[in-house]
Amino acid sequence: MTSSSLRILFVSHAYVVGVNQGKLQAIAETGNAEVGLLAPSNWKAREWNRRLEVEKPYPKIKIYSAPVLFPGRVGAHIYAPWKIWEVLNDFQPDVVQVEEEVFSLCALELAIWSRLTGKPIVIFGWENIDRPIPILRSWIGQFVMSTAKLIIAGNRDGANLLRQWGYTGLVEVMPQMGVDTQLFASQSGTMLEQRKDEFHIGFLGRLVPEKGVDIIFAAVRELQQQGLKCRIVLCGSGVGEEALKQEAQKQQVADLVIWRGSVTHHKAPEEISKFDVLVLPSRTTETWKEQFGHVLIEAMAMGVPVIGSNSGEIPNVIGRADLIFPEGDSQALAAILERMIRQPEWQEETGRYGMTRVNQHYTHERIAERLIILWQKLLDSKSGDYALAQEKLM
Repeated sequence: MTSSSLRILFVSHAYVVGVNQGKLQAIAETGNAEVGLLAPSNWKAREWNRRLEVEKPYPKIKIYSAPVLFPGRVGAHIYAPWKIWEVLNDFQPDVVQVEEEVFSLCALELAIWSRLTGKPIVIFGWENIDRPIPILRSWIGQFVMSTAKLIIAGNRDGANLLRQWGYTGLVEVMPQMGVDTQLFASQSGTMLEQRKDEFHIGFLGRLVPEKGVDIIFAAVRELQQQGLKCRIVLCGSGVGEEALKQEAQKQQVADLVIWRGSVTHHKAPEEISKFDVLVLPSRTTETWKEQFGHVLIEAMAMGVPVIGSNSGEIPNVIGRADLIFPEGDSQALAAILERMIRQPEWQEETGRYGMTRVNQHYTHERIAERLIILWQKLLDSKSGDYALAQEKLM
């Protein structure tokens, strides 16, 4: 089979939002694959309590939408079986890539289709903690894993977990989507020129305890005691906002915090460009650790230096030990920030490093290239298995 004949159908709630479809567009633009998408027509963003319409910014992607039961519940939503068959019969995919966890009902539906038709499914998942799950979900996970010939884990811990669960097929590690380097455009060469009297330490994300924003407050208090001038710029909202305001008062840095509130994805580059550094100080809990930290590669693409804790996948995304600090260690974070403030040339060097790393590993185009190679490998292997079976019959 030649790569030009590939027909790939994605099934995921994540692509209801148009900006997330950049990877799919990059795949279609290679000319090596036709791309379809099945996404819920009634998806509900539970954190905002509002329904999302399927956006269609890219004409090269053939989009199908259908209502699901339990919209907004990532692991429990499910399509009407006849709608799935209608989409599959119309698009006639060579491969279906289901970007839901292995124990989700949606993955189960497509695994059953794969068993009935003999066509391969690929699963993508973020899960990186071995937590207790109900017996039915565990059975679903085993059924899906025994069906899929390829599972893509969004992080290394997730890949290890798949092996721990008994999966023996092909595993690859890559994020669900890359970064749009046109939207998150390089700011290289401007940072030293734009240096302010105050060093701006930025955070963009949910304001919840596990994101560790209070660690930034403690680190900045130490920097302040050393006579270093800096401000904290917080972009985001969440249930922990009020507690963080109290913590800022407690740490005596409240007058140094700029609260930007929620920022749309299209406005994120504008906000990130104002940061001298972006910090992701996530802390692991019993039920969560950082699965990737997509904001890291967005800032890196722009040449903005990043610093992260050692929670989950963060060290692997950043790829440099001198930009990583132990979870919850405000002194270690303060030491890295102090170096960045006192050595602007090091700040510039780490910014250039980030851009290079993104271009090598994390653009939509790079993710698209890797996926096409994987699908071809999967289909070639399947063809070989078929030929071997035919030989045994003769």
